[in-house]
Amino acid sequence: MDYIAVRRALHQIPEIGFEEVETQAFLLEQIQQMPQEHIQIMKWKTGLLVRVQGTQPSRTIGFRTDIDALPVKENTGYPFQSRHDGKMHACGHDFHMTIALGALEQIAQNPVKDNVVFIFQPAEEGPGGAVPMMASDSFQKWKPDFIFALHVSPEFPAGTVATKEGILFANTSELFIDFYGKGGHAAYPHLTYDAIVAASHFVVGIQSIVARRVSPLNSAVLTIGKMSGGTKQNIIAEHARVEGTIRTLDQETMALIKDDIERQVKAIEIAYHCQSRIDYGANYYQVYNRKKYEQPFVDFCTEKAFPYVICGDAMTGEDFGYFLKEIPGFMFWLGVGKTSGLHSSDFKPDESALEQGVRVVSAYIREGI
Repeated sequence: MDYIAVRRALHQIPEIGFEEVETQAFLLEQIQQMPQEHIQIMKWKTGLLVRVQGTQPSRTIGFRTDIDALPVKENTGYPFQSRHDGKMHACGHDFHMTIALGALEQIAQNPVKDNVVFIFQPAEEGPGGAVPMMASDSFQKWKPDFIFALHVSPEFPAGTVATKEGILFANTSELFIDFYGKGGHAAYPHLTYDAIVAASHFVVGIQSIVARRVSPLNSAVLTIGKMSGGTKQNIIAEHARVEGTIRTLDQETMALIKDDIERQVKAIEIAYHCQSRIDYGANYYQVYNRKKYEQPFVDFCTEKAFPYVICGDAMTGEDFGYFLKEIPGFMFWLGVGKTSGLHSSDFKPDESALEQGVRVVSAYIREGI
């Protein structure tokens, strides 16, 4: 398999969550070119589960990859850039899929003792594909006894493995709040209840939550990234909307922040004569690596001389945490060299990391687990 060619083909067909029809078809085309003697395939929505039958199976090993893209307009200048306007593999899922296909090909050519299931999961970026996929009959039929996954990172040199015990990805929650007031003419503000003023005071007020309600020994992020409201400069807005994200390193802090947000929203309703609606959108559970499962992988990388470093915590979110909540396993970063950050329109990972990713994943399935 030509990993670079596969990655570039995938890069050109990015699709957002649960719309990965073209992606699924491409993946199936690649899988059907592999030896079929030991392969079984099940579709789940726009995703896939592919099992390689083991030679003497006593358990099932799982490797999960995500397959969706982001609603980002590409600005890489690639000659193979996205053919889907306004969509881009800006988080490296084209890399993830290519590495999974490469490892699948190697295992299909020479099966290991145990069954291996490659999970091509849709909708990681939203609305969240892990939970419904895990609840499906298809997944339960081939449910792994052990599972692992990777995510590319521009923070490490290309091909470098990075992981750690404990929290790797944060608990995350989207945040959408609508404020509804009473609109009217700008010349008669006393006859209105201004939704923009209400939303503005809310945004200012919640800045104290992390600063004064969260222990300084804990880490948390509460960001409002978008605010909108109104229709014209001389009309007082009857509706305003704020959109943001909450990120914490433990579930207790997440609950505390949400409770405080709800208290402040109620206060805004009283003070500014408005009504509101809160939607927490997609919520992702923390990716937590238990030492019992992470340390053997670290030892394996050291033994095989794969470049390895210990990484820090990250406030990024990943719904692979739901898999680890139920199934033993771990996750690791794979360096892709210095480039713009994840989710950037000019994210350009180093393609030399593809071969190393395949080597690490397939070797660990074959020799390490």
